[in-house]
Amino acid sequence: MLPNNAPSRTDLAATQLIDFIRRKNLRPGQRLPNEQELTTLLNVSRSTLREAVRQLVARNILVVRQGSGTYVSDQKGIPEDPLGLTFIEKGPKLASDLVDLRLMIEPAIASSAAQRITPSQKAKLTELCNNLIQKLDSEESYVEADALFHCYIAECSGNSVLQNLMPTITTSVHVFIQESADHFRDRSSQEHRCILEAICRNDPLGAQYAMINHLSVVRDYFARQEYMLKLVWNNR
Repeated sequence: MLPNNAPSRTDLAATQLIDFIRRKNLRPGQRLPNEQELTTLLNVSRSTLREAVRQLVARNILVVRQGSGTYVSDQKGIPEDPLGLTFIEKGPKLASDLVDLRLMIEPAIASSAAQRITPSQKAKLTELCNNLIQKLDSEESYVEADALFHCYIAECSGNSVLQNLMPTITTSVHVFIQESADHFRDRSSQEHRCILEAICRNDPLGAQYAMINHLSVVRDYFARQEYMLKLVWNNR
């Protein structure tokens, strides 16, 4: 019998699966071996393996595609509401707080990226920026393209913790303020282009200020919305 504080067979199998992904250097979107191969590799039963997979799916480490197989998730372990915002009242105050958080960290990330970005990363960041601008100019939904651009800047910074942190932040921001996204289309193309150019010319200070300018526009909008709501409330 296992001690009360000992990990269960499912927990151990989940840990083995994570170790397998690391050893094989499997990237997001890559497929794991089939169930029969995994039970042999991990020396576990099918039921234990399935429970372990379900556990890792719940943690957004794996994703199961019916009829196709089990894949490494591209969400990097990020749950749908990573900052626990579900029970916080939604509105301009929350949106403003989220953008304040970005202002605290993203200018520094952009500055670091400008110092460390490689030529191949410059090409990819340019591609992501062009795709974002195309969506902005064509009035398509640009939320996902915007998140990809900002997350890749974190990757260019070379800090592995930031690479995992930024998707958490951008996911939360876009979930709660995407209904206001159209307010930022007019200036957003130029602002993102300025961020790109500063990073690609290896200008840390320019990148920092370009990011501050971009996020300040968003923050000011929600600060004004919050102020107007307070006025309405106080005049009741």
